[in-house]
Amino acid sequence: MTEFQKNITFVIVSFRSDNVIDKCLQSINPNIKIIVVENSNNISIKNRLEKKFSNVEVLISGDNIGYGRGNNLGISKVKTKYAFILNPDAYLDKFTLQELFSVKNILNEDFSILSPKIYNDEILNSINDEKKNFIEVDFVKGFAMLINLKKVNFTKIFDENFFLFLEEIDLCKRIKERGEKIYIACKAKVYHNAKESSGSEFQIELCRNWHWMWSLYYYNFKHFGLFAAYKTTFYKFISSLIKMLLSKLLMKKKKYMIHKYRVLGLINAYKKNSSWLRPCHINNI
Repeated sequence: MTEFQKNITFVIVSFRSDNVIDKCLQSINPNIKIIVVENSNNISIKNRLEKKFSNVEVLISGDNIGYGRGNNLGISKVKTKYAFILNPDAYLDKFTLQELFSVKNILNEDFSILSPKIYNDEILNSINDEKKNFIEVDFVKGFAMLINLKKVNFTKIFDENFFLFLEEIDLCKRIKERGEKIYIACKAKVYHNAKESSGSEFQIELCRNWHWMWSLYYYNFKHFGLFAAYKTTFYKFISSLIKMLLSKLLMKKKKYMIHKYRVLGLINAYKKNSSWLRPCHINNI
C-alpha cells in the first residue's frame, strides 16, 4: 500500500444496499480503511460486512438520517488526510487511486475536492479531455469524490438540512466561494449504477421526487434568496400540478403519484418545513 493510500479513508453511506455494496467494497484496496454508515438499525449488515471485509467498520445510525448527515457521521471518525466519499452503487477502476495520486502531485495538493471521471458520463465525455490529466470545475457529482480535509475544514462538511439531492452541489459552491479549487482527474475512472443502492421500490421513487423538489427550492433560497427560489421552482410546481391532474383523469396512477409528491415536496419547501419525508412515511401503493 502506498503512502497516499495510507492517507485515505473511504466513507460509504448505505441504505438497504446489501445487493450492491460488496462490489463497491471489493474495488477498494483491502488495506485501505473503509467506514460504512448504514442508515438503518440492521445489525446483521454490520456483522456480515465486518466479518467479510477486515478493513471495514460499519456504523449503524439507527435511523435513516440522510446522505449528508450520514457522511458527516462517517467523516467525524476519519483520522487520515483525505476522506473519499463513495456511493455503495459505485465502484473504482483498478487504476483510479493511481491516477488520483498522479494529479494530486501535479497540483501539489492545492485542491479541496478531486474527483474521478464518471465512466460513460455524457456531460464529462463531451469535454475533449483525452490528453488532459485534470480539469478545474465548479462542482462534481457526490457519489465519488476525494475531499482534502485540511482544506475543507467546515464544522460540518455537508449541510444536514438536505436529506437527499444537491448536498454535494451546495458543498462545492461553498468551497468555490472561499476561492478554493475543485478538479476532475480525467484518467481516473469510477463506475456508477445509479439508484441501485436503495432498491427500486415505488415508495423510494416517490421519496426521491419529493426531496428533489424540496432540495431545489432550499438550495436556491440558501444561496440566491427568496425570489430566485420561487423563480426556479414555480414553473415546475405548476407543471407538476397540471400533470398530476391529467394523470388522475387518465387513470395513470403511478404518474399521478410521482407528480403529487413533487407538488407536496415544493409545498413543504414553500412552507419552510424540514426535509422530513422518509419512505416509511409513504403508504403502500
